[in-house]
Amino acid sequence: MAKVAFLGLGVMGYPMAGHLAAKGHEVTVYNRTAAKAEAWVKQHGGAMAATPAEAAAGKDFVMACVGNDDDLRAVCAGPDGALGAMASGSVFVDHTTVSSKVTTELYAVAKERGVAFVDAPVSGGQAGAENGVLSVMCGGDEAAYARAEPVIDAYARICRRIGESGAGQMTKMCNQIAIAGLVQGLSEALHFAEKAGLDGRAVVEVISQGAAGSWQMSNRYETMLDDHFNHGFAVDWMRKDLDICLSTANETGASLPVTALVDQFYKDVQKMGGGRWDTSALIKRLRAMG
Repeated sequence: MAKVAFLGLGVMGYPMAGHLAAKGHEVTVYNRTAAKAEAWVKQHGGAMAATPAEAAAGKDFVMACVGNDDDLRAVCAGPDGALGAMASGSVFVDHTTVSSKVTTELYAVAKERGVAFVDAPVSGGQAGAENGVLSVMCGGDEAAYARAEPVIDAYARICRRIGESGAGQMTKMCNQIAIAGLVQGLSEALHFAEKAGLDGRAVVEVISQGAAGSWQMSNRYETMLDDHFNHGFAVDWMRKDLDICLSTANETGASLPVTALVDQFYKDVQKMGGGRWDTSALIKRLRAMG
């Protein structure tokens, strides 16, 4: 068992840290809003810290799941950042979805201090975090990954090293690109069924067993048909991720026409007041069009 700090107790981080505690790791948590850290300690035990540096001191591993590039820089290398307090030979594991640019930047900062840095964004949503069945895609040095994998296993269904630093974030971009097109296609299929007067549930029961089947179809079709979107991965977060995808595509020369189009559709959903709706809310945009 390891001494672990977990930075960021949002809808993903809170249950992920809980799985670490349940596996017997010694866990100290930090959250920008202290009340959430207090609630976590009351539920799971362990300890809480007032700053990332305090949480990271003396730990074997520091995990983070925060909001964006700036949040990650702050908890890593800010005035009270974790990297400055971590011992040589310890490992920082970043589960945030951020740009590969900030990942390689912080990897270099950590390396100068003798700290390993593994980028390890996750997929599976809130339900995946709560049930401990996330897909974790990693980048970084092989030795650091090998040390971190048994700890990450507390909340992972699959965990793989894809390549060097930044490869995990690049893989997460592939994940989001694939999801964007899938959700739009599913939205159009269900919208078409509604307009054609078909029973949407019967339609999905049949087509989900064939080539059209997907995680999105299996897990989101009922709430989409019921016009219920107060759950899951928020549109605002998806647009943040797609911005990373599109910016990186401009740098690499990749062509992402469908992703760019769906990003604008999500912008329309935001204008409808749906920034915090689940990403499957793309169907609401189609319904609003008539």
